[in-house]
Amino acid sequence: MTGTVTDTVNNNEENEPRIIDFGMIERFSLMSEVAAIDTMRVANRLLGRDVYKWRLLSLNGEPVTASNGIRIESNGTYELAEAADLFFVCAGLVPLPEPLGSYHAALQRVARAGTSLGGLSTGTFLLASAGLLDGYRCTVHWENRPAFMEMFPGIDCTAKVYEIDRDRYTTSGGAASVDLMLRIITHDHGSDLAAAIANQLQHDRIRPADEEQRLGNQSYLHPLPGKLRRSIDIMTSHLEAPLATATIAYRTGLSARQLERLFQRYLHVTPARYYMRLRLERARDLLLHTNVPVLDVAVATGFTSSSYFSQCYRQAFVQTPSATRRIAVMAGERSEKGGSVTGR
Repeated sequence: MTGTVTDTVNNNEENEPRIIDFGMIERFSLMSEVAAIDTMRVANRLLGRDVYKWRLLSLNGEPVTASNGIRIESNGTYELAEAADLFFVCAGLVPLPEPLGSYHAALQRVARAGTSLGGLSTGTFLLASAGLLDGYRCTVHWENRPAFMEMFPGIDCTAKVYEIDRDRYTTSGGAASVDLMLRIITHDHGSDLAAAIANQLQHDRIRPADEEQRLGNQSYLHPLPGKLRRSIDIMTSHLEAPLATATIAYRTGLSARQLERLFQRYLHVTPARYYMRLRLERARDLLLHTNVPVLDVAVATGFTSSSYFSQCYRQAFVQTPSATRRIAVMAGERSEKGGSVTGR
């Protein structure tokens, strides 16, 4: 690292602190919020002055319970964010809370006041449902991305760890909040300060905005041969209208037989069976994390027959699609007493 922390403040000694507020949604991800706040706290400590200030807000000014059960006091209502520089919506298990119309109205007032908006974890859903991501690029946690794309097909939702598009800031959740805040701090005070903060937080590498999320159960794909990974990418991109094995092989520069051998050697399954599993896992995600009707879920994952969809789903998960949906609804009722079941 070159230079010192004081070298990076760009003579901003007389600037007022930037105010960054956080709108808590019931059952929100506390880690995502604290990661963002602590990054700013360390910035203030290293510079020896407050360059960032923050407030924790709720729709009605009342305390909010995080997804881990910890109850957090609020510093006021969303109206305070109308005077902030940046307002993050912090959600988690219930990204579309009730009363949804009241949340939409409050967020739209904040936007009209000229405050930049952001979403931590599944907060992206609430911004999108309020019409505040129309024409913007955004991201969300990989687990929730299929549901988001199904609900908001007109919005460009990427698989990046975070996205900054003009006055919209969204993250994939968790530690990605640190990366996003370090990007903001780099812009405000220089890369030396950001590197010093990352060092304090034991954050070994500052991820750039164009880095892709690691996709949970697909993380094992990295050591696989390139053409096998490419064929899986093609399958993942064509779940609604599945392609024939011969077509996938052609697009990867292989014969169908060569592709079959690759799948058998490295994954111990045929391409067709692997493709079916991908489609059914996407169906389960949609059943658990959205309110999309079961028939529409079947269509969205390439099934033209609801009975065949149900048969394949039961074979894979030992329960019907309707049973999975009932489990999701009951879980949502327990966590939010009737709120939306969409989300992690």
